[in-house]
Amino acid sequence: MDAVFIRNMEQKDLAEVLKIYKEGIETGMATFETNVPSERVWDEGHHVTLRFVAEVKNRIVGWIAISPVSTRAVYSGVGEVSVYISSDSKGKGIASKLFRTLIEESEKEGFWTLQSSIFAINTSSIQLHRKMGFRIVGTREKIAQLHGRWHDTVIMEKCSAKI
Repeated sequence: MDAVFIRNMEQKDLAEVLKIYKEGIETGMATFETNVPSERVWDEGHHVTLRFVAEVKNRIVGWIAISPVSTRAVYSGVGEVSVYISSDSKGKGIASKLFRTLIEESEKEGFWTLQSSIFAINTSSIQLHRKMGFRIVGTREKIAQLHGRWHDTVIMEKCSAKI
């Protein structure tokens, strides 16, 4: 396998990041969103520094980022994780490498809890999160519809051992 390089996401990466996000939308089990946001909207919704891309041969093949879960100060160290891998790069350990970087860097920035809301049918994502030390907190039944079909989501979290 070719070398995977993890680095901080830059503004110039957003077009490629959104292409990968579009692939996730198209799976029907990665997000309830049905449209790709603008670069500005995506940028404003994610933490300024806790966003990383994976590159293979100078091509972005995945990304991970944190969104705030609340504007309240008491939740400033809790972040919602999004991780997306291009369809032709899945199953190669790229998401795990992105996660390790995100976990380490988020703890340096004072995050004490990372959480994810995952479609219950997305067993590979649930498995990945477990591998990265997340635990299932619960299931939200019929939380929202996508294309007229109700979906459950599994809530997972990882609490920092350092903070």
